[in-house]
Amino acid sequence: MTVYPLTGVIRPYAWGSRTAIAELQGRPTPTEGPEAELWLGAHPGDPSTVPGPDGPVTLLDLIAGDPAGQLGAGVAERFGARLPYLMKVLAAGAPLSLQAHPDLKYATEAFARQEADPALPKNYTDANHKPEMLVALTPFDALCGFRPAEVAAEVLAGLDVPRLEPVVGVLRAGELSEAVRLLLSWPAEDRGALIDAVVAAASAQPADHRHAESYRLATDLAGHYPGDPGVLVALLLNLVHLAPGEAIWMPAGNLHAYLGGMGVELMAASDNVLRGGLTPKRVDVAELLKVLRFETLDDPLLHGAEVAPGVTSWRVPVPDFEMFRIELTGDRPPVRLPGRGPRIVLGVAGDVHVGEEHGVPVTLQPGTAAYAPDAAGPLTAAGLGVVFVAAVPD
Repeated sequence: MTVYPLTGVIRPYAWGSRTAIAELQGRPTPTEGPEAELWLGAHPGDPSTVPGPDGPVTLLDLIAGDPAGQLGAGVAERFGARLPYLMKVLAAGAPLSLQAHPDLKYATEAFARQEADPALPKNYTDANHKPEMLVALTPFDALCGFRPAEVAAEVLAGLDVPRLEPVVGVLRAGELSEAVRLLLSWPAEDRGALIDAVVAAASAQPADHRHAESYRLATDLAGHYPGDPGVLVALLLNLVHLAPGEAIWMPAGNLHAYLGGMGVELMAASDNVLRGGLTPKRVDVAELLKVLRFETLDDPLLHGAEVAPGVTSWRVPVPDFEMFRIELTGDRPPVRLPGRGPRIVLGVAGDVHVGEEHGVPVTLQPGTAAYAPDAAGPLTAAGLGVVFVAAVPD
């Protein structure tokens, strides 16, 4: 087996950046259109490719032709003939939708019900869960998980908008789920006036107000999504500012939204997304409420651990994936990379040479990637730079 150069696909969602991914890869900026996500994996929607004898071969087809050799017998037995994760470089130039993902049991059951009854809304595209994590490459802002209900009540009460008094009341009673239901089900004929009143009140708050940052956020979100109730739901969530190298974790049921910045994202290979606002797309409030976990998230950060010199590991409580960040200083012999099974290695800085212990290495520069099947065995890296490794946990 060999280590392959891996060519990903850039997705041009409207919220993407016209500079971030291009600058990472050393291309001219601004780009002609937004570049939101660089997909690295075997997702059927946009599989990456590797060189083949007759031209590029999709990673999807490569794995399908030899699941045991590509994935390893254990991974193939557990997940079938598919790569269980998808790696991305995500570049948010504008806020993304508020969203959450189902757990595996619920996704399996809901997808089966949907397939059996064509009359049901098409909320699910597959039977898989979609937990995800993100490590910041640049300063990165996000909404992640519910803040304490009493804090959310204080934020809304500070606006002094009478229409919001019922929501403030249920928050003071600790009823996060009812607060979300009220906001997302607000009568359409009054929704615009409510959000206009909130924006006017938020804009009038002094800069030194305790919740001034939340009020600025509401004003900014309303500029992107006028009349959207997600502007108000956002005030119930933790506002997180990540420095490069810091991470957040979005397990099943976690309501979240990326606001701006670039990061490396790793997730289970699924498209199951339930939106909760900040989007022109359909929001199924009843289904979203079934999926959300109305728990206070006291610490939105996912804390990594240094498992070896220059190696940071982020382990999450799912069997689909784990991620490592490796910093090579150039003054050491080749370093054995962590991780087993099918691995994707992404370069984000410098020049790093990745390969089998006695094979021909692939040179990674920022924004380029390599794929190693399970049969390639241990990988080594040398050079000066930083790479991220996606793998399947033992």
